[in-house]
Order: sequence, then C-alpha cells, then structure tokens
Amino acid sequence: MKSSVSSIVIALSVLIASFILGNAYKYKFISTETIIVTGLAEKDFISDQIVWKGQYSRSGFDLKEAYTQIKSDEAVIKSYLKEKGIADSSMVFLAVDVVKNFNYENGPNGTSKSVFSGYTLTGGVKVDSREIKLVEKISREVTELLQKGIEFNSNKPSYYYSRLNELKIDLLAKAAEDAKLRAETIAKSSAVKLGSLKKANMGVFQITGKNDNEDYSYGGSFNTTSKEKTASITLKVEYLAN
Repeated sequence: MKSSVSSIVIALSVLIASFILGNAYKYKFISTETIIVTGLAEKDFISDQIVWKGQYSRSGFDLKEAYTQIKSDEAVIKSYLKEKGIADSSMVFLAVDVVKNFNYENGPNGTSKSVFSGYTLTGGVKVDSREIKLVEKISREVTELLQKGIEFNSNKPSYYYSRLNELKIDLLAKAAEDAKLRAETIAKSSAVKLGSLKKANMGVFQITGKNDNEDYSYGGSFNTTSKEKTASITLKVEYLAN
C-alpha cells in the first residue's frame, strides 16, 4: 500500500513538473515573438546656403614681382565682388600657393637636365552666402574680370541647408510612424496583437538631388551640387507580438 502511494506521488510530481515546464516554455516562446519592420521617410527641400569658389594665377621669373601682381589681382577681385553686392563677411581670400616650375632638356649622351622656367602663383577666393540667386549670377558673370586682365577660373557652386538637424529629427519621427503602421498591418494580417516597442535603430540618412536618379550609398550620400534636394531616412524597429 505504501509503495502504491509513493508511486502515485511520484507520478503526480512528474505531471506537475511537466505542466510547469511546458507552460514556462510556452510563455517564453510567446514573449520572444517579434515583428521587425523598416520605416521610411522622405522630404523635398530647397537649399538656403551657397558656397562658391574661384581661382586666379600669375606667372613670372621674379617671385616678388609675381606676388605683387597677384595681390593686386586680389584687390581688384574683392572690389568687383563688393560692387556686385557681396559683403566682406561673406568672402574669404585663401593663402597664395607658390610653385617653382622646371622644364627638362635633353643633353649629350642621352642625359637630361632640369631648367628653371619660372614661378606660378595661385590665389583663391571663397564666397559663403545665403544670397543664392546673387552668387549664382556672379559665378556666371565673373569672366568680366578678363577685361581687367585677370584670368579667373570659376567653380560650380555648392549648395547646403542650414537646418539639417531639424530636418533629420522630423524625418525620424515620420519614419517611426511609417514603421509602426507597417508593423500594425503585419500584426493584423497575422492575427496577433502588436505589443510594445522593443528596439529601434536609425538606418541610412541620404541627401540626393531632387529627381536626379542618384545612386544611394551604403554610408549615406550627401549631394551638394543640386539646389533642390530630397532627404530620406530609414528606421529599423522591432515590436513584441502577443
């Protein structure tokens, strides 16, 4: 009789333990079910800042004379830009770069020697302004300096946006909304309830030219050649599902 009772107790213990373990496993399985989605947000915007650069140069055998000429050119260029409406605070003149040039001449018995051919001095100016239309116009018309005897090479302007951090925060909020909507759609179609947010990781932040069909970069592209741009951001989120 005693042996029979012991057997029953052991059997009940095994059943209870199995029930507890089974429910624990079931609870663990359910609690670890997740829905992972990627939200996307895009926004078109227009640049509010322009950066334009140009270079000018002088050559000669006398370094002092060439330097005097290029500093004179700098003064003429500065006066020209001010007359066009560029403020002193918006322009920066770069340090003059000096290159010593040599030509190689063939000598007897296949030898060659270098012969000094003069100096080339190059100066540069950078204009950083919010007056986009004005600077664009100047960058196209700056060849007028040729009439003043100055050989000026104009670069294409670069365009920037001063409120980039605000734009990124706004896009993150919209990407989070998009991700939640996608997760709710998946949960509904899967007959489960969407739980709380478990994890969120920001993806790639891109700035491309509007309607330019630019290739997206894994590390994030940053377009500076287009005045009208499109910003986009991705957000990978993970929700619990019940």
